[in-house]
Amino acid sequence: MKHMISIADLSREEAIAVLATAEHMAQTQSRSIRKLPTLVGTTVVNLFFEDSTRTRISFEAAAKRLSADVINFSAKGSSVSKGESLKDTALTLQAMGADAVVVRSGSSGAAHLLAHAGWIDQPIVNAGDGAHEHPTQALLDTFTLRRHLRPGEPEAGLDGAHVVIVGDVLHSRVARSNVLLLTLLGARVTLVAPPALVPVGASAWPCEITYDLDEALGQGPDAVMMLRVQRERMVGGGFFPTAGEYSRRYGLSTARAAALPEHTRVMHPGPMNRGFEIAGDVADGPRSVIVEQVSSGVFVRMAVLYHLLATDSREDAR
Repeated sequence: MKHMISIADLSREEAIAVLATAEHMAQTQSRSIRKLPTLVGTTVVNLFFEDSTRTRISFEAAAKRLSADVINFSAKGSSVSKGESLKDTALTLQAMGADAVVVRSGSSGAAHLLAHAGWIDQPIVNAGDGAHEHPTQALLDTFTLRRHLRPGEPEAGLDGAHVVIVGDVLHSRVARSNVLLLTLLGARVTLVAPPALVPVGASAWPCEITYDLDEALGQGPDAVMMLRVQRERMVGGGFFPTAGEYSRRYGLSTARAAALPEHTRVMHPGPMNRGFEIAGDVADGPRSVIVEQVSSGVFVRMAVLYHLLATDSREDAR
């Protein structure tokens, strides 16, 4: 594995290997001394053209727990905001001695361009590019879900599981990556959204699509993943009549959650719009694994950095 750009680049075996390594990483984090010497002497650069405190801190924590040095590079206030190109930025990072670059951008394909344009030789990790993909988010979501549905089976997939993903699919890189990874591991996925929030071409994705949330929930899914409604990207409006109507038809209310099977887990990639796409008591309830997803993110990102930078030192993670 040279880069982590898209879930589509992974085989089932590679995806399970990363998840299994994440499980080993999780076990090391229960020790009194959580820092591992695996990436001593390496430098990981977080190159963020888009704000995301949660994702940046998760990658930073992952790198530091593997003993890597971390440089946080924000495009705001930097030479990039003054007109420096992505190519110039890549050449600068290469000259600085970066061993891996974690990139987040509002432009779809930015991570792929950085990885394959020949400007930089180091591994690239996609931390979210436009409405395209967010592969490590899908990995941490799957890691969290697998711990509940397949406990004690680090080499297992999710064969036979049913996951319902609800909300603003159009603007969600999380949804696309999750559909690819969950189906790669054998799960069945159902997307639920208003018609205007289903991307053109989604009918070709390996999933089912419905506009009726109650119908999807009535099938007794193993997990329900609520997506944030990204109103900041809805220029011009018209994606749904009103906030109240959206919440009534597509929000995970207390009543809807109460009707789910007892084993069903509730997920959300965050940040949440409480009371809009998900009720506060559902987000904080016993079936919610939302906080667990955050901690899983550190384990998974440790595993990704490990596979990219330390594949010859696997025993260090044990």
